[in-house]
Amino acid sequence: MGSCIVISAGDFTLCDIEKKAGDLCIAVDGGYLYCKMLGLKPDFVVGDMDSLEEEVKKEVAKLELCHPERVIRLKPEKDDTDTLAALRLGLAQGYREFCIYGATGGRIEHTIANIQCLAFLKNQGAKGYLLEATNMLTVIQDETVGFQPSMEGYLSLFALGERAEGVTITGMKYPLEKAVITHDFPIGISNEFIGQTAQVTVEKGMLLVVVSWPE
Repeated sequence: MGSCIVISAGDFTLCDIEKKAGDLCIAVDGGYLYCKMLGLKPDFVVGDMDSLEEEVKKEVAKLELCHPERVIRLKPEKDDTDTLAALRLGLAQGYREFCIYGATGGRIEHTIANIQCLAFLKNQGAKGYLLEATNMLTVIQDETVGFQPSMEGYLSLFALGERAEGVTITGMKYPLEKAVITHDFPIGISNEFIGQTAQVTVEKGMLLVVVSWPE
């Protein structure tokens, strides 16, 4: 099975997004417009449609008339955000890797909510990535992840939860060995890739991983 591509309605830097065989594409509310700009045909459109312009709303309504199963309208008053509803849909379709675009910027509370969505996916046994032009965010828990020597830029780690224990960093400018990272001290910020194979391990707990590439 491929990846679930989720296009949300936040800040979006136009880029090429390739939908491969086996991939699923979900447009989240105003993310439908981004799909149009990219020439991506979403398999589903999910949301309360409050961020769509009138002409685009008409286009979605036409799609719903022809293919009602592809448009999932949500009530404005709900517990799940539109993006979380899209992730639940992708999980229900069997997907376990999620590439999420347009999920940062704009109102800061939406960015924080989407970071929490990464933790939600991790707790469902899935992987999620918030992708921007110069940043990638993901969550790791009780595991080791590696980075190729070709990686450039910065890596930052933040505890999601009160503490993350046994945090080890190798192959980077600032190594760390079996440290404790807490939610009230940003010791894990702005490490640097140095052209070596790098690894990050967390033995117990959950970490937000932020990779920032040079512009």
